Parts: sequence; structure tokens; C-alpha cells
Amino acid sequence: MKPLLVRAAFAALCGVALSGCIDSSGPILADAQPVLGPRLNLQLYSLREGHAHDPEQASFTWDGKLYVRSGGGMKDVSSFTVHPFEAGDYIIQSSQLRHPQIAEYALMRKLAEGAYQVIVIDEDDTDEPTRAAQCKHPGGTACRIETRDQLFTFARATAAKRKTDGGLAIRFEDSPRPQRRP
Repeated sequence: MKPLLVRAAFAALCGVALSGCIDSSGPILADAQPVLGPRLNLQLYSLREGHAHDPEQASFTWDGKLYVRSGGGMKDVSSFTVHPFEAGDYIIQSSQLRHPQIAEYALMRKLAEGAYQVIVIDEDDTDEPTRAAQCKHPGGTACRIETRDQLFTFARATAAKRKTDGGLAIRFEDSPRPQRRP
């Protein structure tokens, strides 16, 4: 289920009911910029056992504050932001249509120009004492965090794992707009 959800959310998102994922009641990261440009046309895949599966295309547009789905698949994802992190990685902060008040998190790693691996930031990548100290599980849901420091603790742990699963996002260049004839 995790690879499907990663693909379904620009490889960023996990469902609130899945164990291992982290989320927050509202965005933690502010001051987002359109680091991937004003428009995104993406080909997405889930990565399992070294292979890409479940291709899907989606488009997003920067609205001045966040990327909003403007077409294609991933109908569950309403919006996301991309934030520079450490060692050239990025953190994706997203929300879904079903739970717009909940922010979910993934780590995005650039593989090549226009190609990114996206991995759900997973509480299980840390040790038990860290999880016990940093996570709340309201209603048995995902690990609920409240601060930037908590987010970075889990993001660093996920980054250190060097996972090969998750999602693959390939960015296509914007198609030139047809020019009107006089």
C-alpha cells in the first residue's frame, strides 16, 4: 500500500491510517517557494523491488503559496510544497482532499536532472526511544508531530536509510503553448 500512496501524492504522501508515516495537524514548514518552477508536468511511478510500477501522469501549478493539482491523476492530493533540506534533499509537505487539515511528509532526492526519488518520512526509521519521545498517535493514526525539529529528526533518519523503494517522479518540460495565427 505504501508504494501506491507515495506515487499517488507526488510520491510524497502516506495515508493517515498507515503506520510508520508522520503527519502534523497543519503545515509545519512555511515560506515555500516554487523551487521546481511555476508548472509541473510529472510522470510518476511506485518503486518496488528495484522496478518502477503503476505509471501515472499529473500536473501541478504554483499558486503563489503552494503547488495545486491542475490535471491528471492523483485526485487525492490537493496541494504540496517543496522545501530544501540537507545534503541536496528536499522535504515535501502535502495535504489531501480528504484531510486538508493534516500535513503529510516525504523526502525527495534528486537522482538526475528532472528525476527524483520520493520516500515517505517514516517513524520506523528511528529508534524506539525517539519514537516514544517524538510521536503522538491520536486515534491510532500515523505519528503526529508538532515541530520543525521533530520533522527534521525523522527526515534525517529516513535519509540515512538510503531506501530503494518509494516513488519515482520524472519532470517533463512544459510544452510550448500553441501560438495563435494572426
